[in-house]
Amino acid sequence: MGKEIERKFLLPGYPETLIESNEIKLLSQKRIYQTYLAFSEDQEIRVRELVDNEGNSSFTHTFKAGHGMIREEIEYAISERIYRQLLGNTGLVPLEKIRTKVEQDGFIYEIDEYKQIELTVVEVEFDDEAAAQSFEAPSWFGRELGQEEEYRNKSLWIGLQTQKVRG
Repeated sequence: MGKEIERKFLLPGYPETLIESNEIKLLSQKRIYQTYLAFSEDQEIRVRELVDNEGNSSFTHTFKAGHGMIREEIEYAISERIYRQLLGNTGLVPLEKIRTKVEQDGFIYEIDEYKQIELTVVEVEFDDEAAAQSFEAPSWFGRELGQEEEYRNKSLWIGLQTQKVRG
């Protein structure tokens, strides 16, 4: 099992001005459709469709365990056929976001703009816990969201399913 070591921060908005002025370098952008197949308090299984700017799709299946900055993660590519089979006739609403990967001062940042809710966050992944602990967030980051359950993708996705039932 691999380890994912990351910190997550709220963004007051998409840093368009910083990208346009080349203060941060735009690396890539893709649309992500994320659906949870199973979850518990500290584990989750999800699938994703990732669509690049040319409209090409790829698909992943991921298992995660744990909470906070360090989590266990197994992620691998799956075929579109398997992705469609897993979702079948579930009627589940995927969490939709645009992920923009940028680089600044040697760090890679992943900015997620959620489409169904008004929220923009940035995540930073690290090779080890010491690097994560010593990281100083740039001034354009907002507050850290590390332990806030309401900002976890799983929680956001559950909220979408609840809205669908009420709607």
